[in-house]
Amino acid sequence: MSNELTRRDEISLAGAALHGAPWKTAAVTGGTAAAVSFGLGVILPGSADLTWALSLGIVLFSLVTAVGAVSRPERGDRVTRQARLWALRHPWRFSLYPALGAAALMYPVQLVVDGEGVFGAAFDALQGGVAVYLITAFLALVFRGRGREHRSLPYGG
Repeated sequence: MSNELTRRDEISLAGAALHGAPWKTAAVTGGTAAAVSFGLGVILPGSADLTWALSLGIVLFSLVTAVGAVSRPERGDRVTRQARLWALRHPWRFSLYPALGAAALMYPVQLVVDGEGVFGAAFDALQGGVAVYLITAFLALVFRGRGREHRSLPYGG
């Protein structure tokens, strides 16, 4: 038997770590940022860029959910806590999944709203996903100490 996790196991752990993430806060943050960004584009000289505003909202939504999940590893049920500790021990692997989610959400925005071609939209969505990946991984590394504090705690329900 191998101690290596399969890709399916990693997806399950990342999903469990995101269970109980601050979804409402993330939605409000992303929606507010998108509205303010677009609103400022309308008010200030220049043009309002709906694609930029929506992409900014998606990036902030993804960051708030991912960072909110790993910032408090002691919260949640036993499985969620263990998954969050895994995410803190493997920040680069964990960060891949919120980044892929952000890129998947940005792709139709780039394709439909911005009117880019299939490859241009994919490239722009990939750039946004890379930004989410790097920021999430960096912040998970910062929060890594919190995981060490709670590693020795009992996992009773």
